[in-house]
Amino acid sequence: MKTLADKPGHLARRFQQIAVAVFHAEIESAGYDLTPVQYAALTAVAAHPGIDQATLAGTIAYDRTTITGVVDRLVQKGLLVRQPCRRDRRAHALQITAAGRRTLRAIEPAVVAAQRAMLRGLTAGEAKELMRLLTKAIAAGNELSRAPLRPATRATRRA
Repeated sequence: MKTLADKPGHLARRFQQIAVAVFHAEIESAGYDLTPVQYAALTAVAAHPGIDQATLAGTIAYDRTTITGVVDRLVQKGLLVRQPCRRDRRAHALQITAAGRRTLRAIEPAVVAAQRAMLRGLTAGEAKELMRLLTKAIAAGNELSRAPLRPATRATRRA
């Protein structure tokens, strides 16, 4: 009989639990209050100024209906601003603020430390192989997700 340790879904869920706990611990020890999803959203907006919320959701593989709460919290923290979208009045273009850019720069060492901690126990070669295999498995299953990854391009941005 197989155990839970033989199930990739269980192992993926456990790794996610560890990744989130490690991220929170490192970011909090750096003096910041940011979740992994908020970090992903802030990073994506920094890379794609003017991105709309729906495209942002696809860019970070997050549910379109709940991305609004993530953006709301980042706006409340002064890290993002919403601006009316020029081409679609129903959408908002997102911009990172100066405080958002400072936050990303300031937490980068903590993010790097979190990534190292998540992979501790692995050799450098094993960590590289894990990343390769995770990337491969995620790409193969992307369309099975409720929130598939949809990389932002100029054509998909509405701003």
